[in-house]
Amino acid sequence: LSAGDRVLVCWLPACGACPSCKRGQTQLCLAGFMNAGTPNFKRPGGDVFGFAGTGTFTEEVVVGAGCAVPIPDDVPFEIAALIGCGVTTGLGAAINTAEVEAGSSVAVIGCGGVGISTIQGARVQGAAQIVAVDPVASRREAALRFGATEAVAPDGLADAQQRITGGEGFDYVFEVVGKSATARTAYEQTRRGGTLCVVGAGAMDDHFQVNMFELFFDEKRILPSMYGGGDVLRSYERAIALWRAGRIDLESMITHRVRLEEVNDALDQMRTGESLRTCIEL
Repeated sequence: LSAGDRVLVCWLPACGACPSCKRGQTQLCLAGFMNAGTPNFKRPGGDVFGFAGTGTFTEEVVVGAGCAVPIPDDVPFEIAALIGCGVTTGLGAAINTAEVEAGSSVAVIGCGGVGISTIQGARVQGAAQIVAVDPVASRREAALRFGATEAVAPDGLADAQQRITGGEGFDYVFEVVGKSATARTAYEQTRRGGTLCVVGAGAMDDHFQVNMFELFFDEKRILPSMYGGGDVLRSYERAIALWRAGRIDLESMITHRVRLEEVNDALDQMRTGESLRTCIEL
């Protein structure tokens, strides 16, 4: 790093020395995450620590060196902001974790920014059918623009599965909500021998249940995906390369822009599902 470098902020920095980092699984590095303990803000009365060692919604911030990742000059800051979290998570789930095969059938439950990125990842991998599932009509419409071949409300998923797969189930189902109920739905919509990829970050007291017989008999793979399921810096590089080549559309994911003082509006847009991604500008 040098003064004046343009950077994106990584909330899960790699220490480079722990067993996870040495295996190339920097997304699992807890050492870097736990050591990103530099106070992000200083004020009278004590230091303030930002979430995940980064802190946002501010004009200036202090972060650990591993959190500041230089970006090429041709990458706009708003594109870097998307790649720094949701895009890397969604793309990586399809490419790194699930390794979606060309010609396969895919369902994505939850079509916010991460879900849309998952859809784009499945499209890049060559999936033949991609069904987007979301209760918000505007997000279903958006999913079709980003590569979904069909978009349905949750109550239409079973019918889509029957029509597309003959009732067998999808080859890959991505749960991008973080709820045990939707994870269970995803499991049931996955074909025997297929893959359920859990992308949504859920609560510690929300338990996903599967009985031991179906776990054995159905031979479905249950794959959690943390921050894209692969080396974080390599995932950043891949996302930038795909964006440069026009293989993924990141600009159109920014549906709203607000000023910093309007940050509460951005949070409301996220909660209601009105936006895919809201860019906060100074």
